[in-house]
Amino acid sequence: MIYISIIIILILLTMGVAGLSFAPWVPARKKDVARIFALSDLKSNEVFYDLGCGDGRMIFFAAKNYGAKAIGLEIGLPLYAFCRLKQMFGEKTNAIIKFKNLFKENLGEADVVYFFGMPEKIKNKLAEKLKKEMKSGSRIISYAFHVPGLSPFAVDKPTKDEISIYLYRM
Repeated sequence: MIYISIIIILILLTMGVAGLSFAPWVPARKKDVARIFALSDLKSNEVFYDLGCGDGRMIFFAAKNYGAKAIGLEIGLPLYAFCRLKQMFGEKTNAIIKFKNLFKENLGEADVVYFFGMPEKIKNKLAEKLKKEMKSGSRIISYAFHVPGLSPFAVDKPTKDEISIYLYRM
């Protein structure tokens, strides 16, 4: 019984670290995935990053439907493990899943970067990283929240009840 308690505590701690680092895991709604990829204009020869890839939904979709080099970064150990298991037993794609803090990854090769992040973390950490590392012509997709310091190229919000999806071009 004590081992189960320890495992549960470790899982909760790693999930907490991920939430404090950037955002809690909030997967994109299935109905929003098409909107996200329409905005991204992803091509088969491009590199797609998901910062905090959670269950891998976005990287598997990018690899499978667009043939893109799809890279997911995840710092929450349970989500990373789930994503790897999903890849081993279900999602047969060439997506790359890294157990890594997104702030430690250079995004210079990215053509499209997708994320859901908390506004304070985007403002204080991510906006400068994106401006510094991303190449000219690359695209940024932010699910739900505006990126301070960047002007959106487009905002997809079909109705007042829909979640905003922001597109930025570098």
